[in-house]
Amino acid sequence: MKWLLLSVVVASTVAGDLLQSFQMRAEAGDADHPPGIGRVLWLVFRRRYLLLSFLSMAISFFAFLALVQTEPLSFAVPASAASFILETILARILLGETVSPRRGIGVILVFAGILLIAK
Repeated sequence: MKWLLLSVVVASTVAGDLLQSFQMRAEAGDADHPPGIGRVLWLVFRRRYLLLSFLSMAISFFAFLALVQTEPLSFAVPASAASFILETILARILLGETVSPRRGIGVILVFAGILLIAK
């Protein structure tokens, strides 16, 4: 059960973050409206990807609550860091972001840490 919950946490976190980033980048080109909290709130109700990202983050939150109910926090938090690895890879592939060698080494170190706690 812990691996299923962890998978839901990681997948929904990654989905939420990618959807947010994609939608906010699309809106960044709109110079007619100044940035700010009011504009962000307006966008949330206007853009479906932001609504989907909120739903994804809510799923992540509740799955994480279920995970820490059954597993120690010392496992749940570091293991959920797998989202950093997937987000970095998918940001490179889907969003066209540049991943520096330093950041790539960081991803490898996070992966090594996850392997250490997974045993």
